[in-house]
Amino acid sequence: MIESNKRLWQHYQETEFLFTQTLSSQLSFAIITAHNPQGQILSSCQNRLLDRQLLLAIEKFNRPYRAVVGTSRDRTHMEKSWAVAIDKLSAAYLGLKFKQNAIYFVDNNQLALVPCLFSQAEHQQELIIGDFSDRVNLVSELPDFDY
Repeated sequence: MIESNKRLWQHYQETEFLFTQTLSSQLSFAIITAHNPQGQILSSCQNRLLDRQLLLAIEKFNRPYRAVVGTSRDRTHMEKSWAVAIDKLSAAYLGLKFKQNAIYFVDNNQLALVPCLFSQAEHQQELIIGDFSDRVNLVSELPDFDY
């Protein structure tokens, strides 16, 4: 794996999530973003357009979803994301469609990092990274992304 991709994969394993409501630990759902495809930082305008396209794709599943923010522990990097009650295969397909290196999948409170593009390029394997509830931070409102 290229060194920059190794760093990205490590950062993905440290991600925390901002929610405005708690979720049942019994739910299975994916966390997907369209921001910054292939790890390339885009402008807020470009990310907003991709986010709208992802939301349209999510709505076609006709399944519950809600906005969430994936963030680094120090809050210096944040990406608007969506928690959506779809199966892992459908979630990985969306990840590929929106050129994401990986997505997250939660099942029975276990948080998995699921490679999408990385699985093809770096032969990366799905990785269970711990209890989802340990990564959740409740906030009164999600950060504004200059939309």
